Amino acid sequence: MRYIPTIGLEIHAELRTQTKMFCDCLNVEEIHPNNNVCPVCLGHPGTLPVPNEKAILHVLRVGTALHGTIANITKFDRKNYFYPDIPKGYQISQYDKPLVRDAALQCYVGSAKKTFAIHRIHIEEDTGRLQHGENKSYSLVDYNRAGVPLMELVTEPVLESAEDAEAFAAHLQLILRYLGVSYAQMEKGQMRVEVNISMRSEKSQKLGTKVEIKNLNSFRSVGDSIRYEMARQEELLNAKKKVVQETRGWDEYKRVTFSQRKKESAHDYRYFPEPDIAPLVLGEHALREKVEEGISIAEIGGTLPELPLPRLERLIREYGLGFAEAEILVQHNNTAEFFEHAVSEAIAVDATLSREIIATLIYNFLVSDLYGLMDAGGSDWSFLKITPENFSHLVVLFATKKISSRVAKDVLREMFETGAECEHIIEEQGLEQVSDVAALEAIARDIVAEFPDAASDYRKGKEVSLQFLVGMLMKKTKGAANPEVAREILKKQLS
Repeated sequence: MRYIPTIGLEIHAELRTQTKMFCDCLNVEEIHPNNNVCPVCLGHPGTLPVPNEKAILHVLRVGTALHGTIANITKFDRKNYFYPDIPKGYQISQYDKPLVRDAALQCYVGSAKKTFAIHRIHIEEDTGRLQHGENKSYSLVDYNRAGVPLMELVTEPVLESAEDAEAFAAHLQLILRYLGVSYAQMEKGQMRVEVNISMRSEKSQKLGTKVEIKNLNSFRSVGDSIRYEMARQEELLNAKKKVVQETRGWDEYKRVTFSQRKKESAHDYRYFPEPDIAPLVLGEHALREKVEEGISIAEIGGTLPELPLPRLERLIREYGLGFAEAEILVQHNNTAEFFEHAVSEAIAVDATLSREIIATLIYNFLVSDLYGLMDAGGSDWSFLKITPENFSHLVVLFATKKISSRVAKDVLREMFETGAECEHIIEEQGLEQVSDVAALEAIARDIVAEFPDAASDYRKGKEVSLQFLVGMLMKKTKGAANPEVAREILKKQLS
């Protein structure tokens, strides 16, 4: 029998704020355990939590970007469960009145554009971390992360494949980064994905038993765990065995899921309203009518940047890029902005250049050459010495045949290392492309005289010898010679 998967995601993302969710402890990565803690985040008797306004605004920005419905009234709740990494014995979260409901995320899955419904987006505090001893006879608890503001997004059970889940999570990560609300680095635990998956018979509309896979920290793990769990559940069903509702983990090395514990239901957490925090009235205005930056909720939409999907489609439309090329550019907001500024400057420098041609050249130099230099040097955009304007001038000089490809690459390397302007480097080192026939004829005569064997081989029909001589001429001119002109001059002399 054929079975159809039903998949939903729960995604947690740590929010970028200076302080924790309910106290003024710093929200920073800390190497020393239990250093950023205080009586409030440790839940000492008599302490009172105060909500972080910035964190709430971050979630409202995400909800607005995903076309969600912002709550008129929202509140916090206590989620009760006992575990060593929860210092209070409960977690301050949201239950029946989340900040955002009924949102949607649109993204490409392969070449297909899909829209996925989102049930809710709410805010809560993060838990601490457990560090297990080598012999597993003890565990240590670090509460630095306890109380860090955490956004939780819950989709509707509308995803149909591992590819859907991978695409959804990857695109959400991009949106969070574009909005500046989270670094969302999965390898650091700043974004964690949990999968709910069940299998139903193609002959039935009744959903199967749901299994949750917890704390997946890479897109590959999300996809692979779903594929494995689909196969596992299908094998059980075909053998007339029951799928148990439970929480499972993912073994990164064995590439299998494993049972962790019986799946809790909402009533197991004994939710009740947080008595120390009053409900928040949002309505058409932000907290107490104005937030820190002086922007009302009604105005949040106007503060959002261009988001990844609209930008991807615009790059294809305006610059003639392919889907794969545009997708690479939008992976980092800095890359896309650098590209567009460089193209705009290049056209301003030489209006005769085709927008599509200059865009292709800038894309190639950016992704192949500049990225290569950044990767080799362990650098990133914050340390880049090359401006989009200077980068575009280099590409224009290449496009107008004033410098060769070899010279362009060498000059780019020096620009990367020193931050010098390309025109200054070219002039100082005499690298402007030489197309003067008389000058190149004289150099070509010297090359033919210096390598008589290669000249003789070419006359005997060995075409590869001509390429060798062209290479020697280019070396003699430090790459400044026009290779096409040089080739024709050498052919003429050799004939």
